Amino acid sequence: MGLCGLFLGLDRVGILLSVFAVLLVVYFRKKKDPPNFPPGPPALPLFGNVFNIEAKQPHIYLTKLADVYGNVFCIRLGRDKTVFVSGYKMVKEAIVKQADNFVDRPYSPMVTRIYSGNSAGLFFSNGKVWRRQRRFAMTTIRTYSLTKGSMEQKICEESRHLQERMETEKGEPFDPVHILNNAVANIICQIVFGRRFDYSDESFQTMLKNLTEMAYLEGSTWALLYNAFPALMTRLPGPHTGIFSHCKSLETFIMGEIERHKQDVDPGNPRDYIDSFLIEERQNRNHELGFNEGNLVLCCLDLFLAGSETTSKTLQWGLIYLIKYPHIQDKVQAEIDRVIGQNHQPTMTDRPNLPYTDAVLHEIQRVGNIVPLNGPRVAARDTTLGGYFIPKGTSVLPNLTSVLFDKHEWETPDTFNPGHFLNSDGEFVRREAFLPFSAGKRACLGEGLARMEVFLFFVSLLQRFKFSTLDGVELRTEGTTGATRTPDPFKIYAKAR
Repeated sequence: MGLCGLFLGLDRVGILLSVFAVLLVVYFRKKKDPPNFPPGPPALPLFGNVFNIEAKQPHIYLTKLADVYGNVFCIRLGRDKTVFVSGYKMVKEAIVKQADNFVDRPYSPMVTRIYSGNSAGLFFSNGKVWRRQRRFAMTTIRTYSLTKGSMEQKICEESRHLQERMETEKGEPFDPVHILNNAVANIICQIVFGRRFDYSDESFQTMLKNLTEMAYLEGSTWALLYNAFPALMTRLPGPHTGIFSHCKSLETFIMGEIERHKQDVDPGNPRDYIDSFLIEERQNRNHELGFNEGNLVLCCLDLFLAGSETTSKTLQWGLIYLIKYPHIQDKVQAEIDRVIGQNHQPTMTDRPNLPYTDAVLHEIQRVGNIVPLNGPRVAARDTTLGGYFIPKGTSVLPNLTSVLFDKHEWETPDTFNPGHFLNSDGEFVRREAFLPFSAGKRACLGEGLARMEVFLFFVSLLQRFKFSTLDGVELRTEGTTGATRTPDPFKIYAKAR
């Protein structure tokens, strides 16, 4: 009996070794690159380079790889190959000059599970669904930015709520992240839901918490592992499960708002994005362009992820850099006082008269590097990038960090320097390599709204407060990267001027 058990055990070992050998053969056959394919670092069998990527700062690792392998290189995430594109000129070549070829998103197991077979929302849909949904969202945002009481006015009103909330701290140090999230999210709420929420609303706070967690996890190493090994990761516990649980909670919240709208939507007078979508849904009965209730939920989710997380992070990094460089904060406030004063409500017409302030806000967005890695693309046909062959179906990911810190485009790329956006006469100048919102056909559809928010929120806050931090504390600028780059926890003083 013991001998039979031994032989049985050996048989099992042999079977396992045979399976492993077959997997290695399959892997190395898939691994074989076509002629003139982009180079890249050595990869582990089956796992690829997943474990080489630094968890907190993946964009730094990927940017450094370009110094070794050039501005077009390949790494393997599991068995799949992803070509990374670095530097302003090469990123522009991919997403602007070859926009039609690199406009679609590649297959993602994580996205497929999140979107559950629907039309994939605004950011992960492709083809005619994506084109129609993007155009519809841009038109709707523009409509509610210019009419319905003016979005500029609503931002200024929300700024007052934000200022009042900061004043309740009565000069004590506090964490500003939470209230900044409240203010920014309320702008998107007014476009999507037609209303704002009180900062004490529990359901609103739960939604914001889920948004923050989901935004981090979607860009984390856990998401890379899930996409690389979906069959395994689906069965394993871990932080990656939070991606889907947070998503479900957000969908439930949004669905409640949709049901509320369905009770009294007026086809002749839509109040917001949901109303407009529901009206469009009734006019497109075949739903082939994504106008169905399931996709409405996902489109709303995308608008919140893109429209609240990014702008809030910009404001957070802005406070850090203004505190870190108090002489710059003083100079901005002096310009605001001279042009607008401390009591007059700022408007977008003030922006051309505030060149230094405008330059500082642009530099905050550059070094803040809110979205370090752009969304992935897939090659629609065989092409070349940087002299390398990119076969049809290859995943391509533009590295926006490498653009915003490109040493060939910026005089002092690693230094916070508002002079990057000023000429010798102190006039504001635009820079082609300023691409925090990406570029081309997949550029951020809410860029205009985000620029308005950043300007109006910052100017109104700097009119009212002088910002500083605890004595002897040096605010950190490393942060942690998920889908967006988040500052390490910090506290500030907001002293009334």
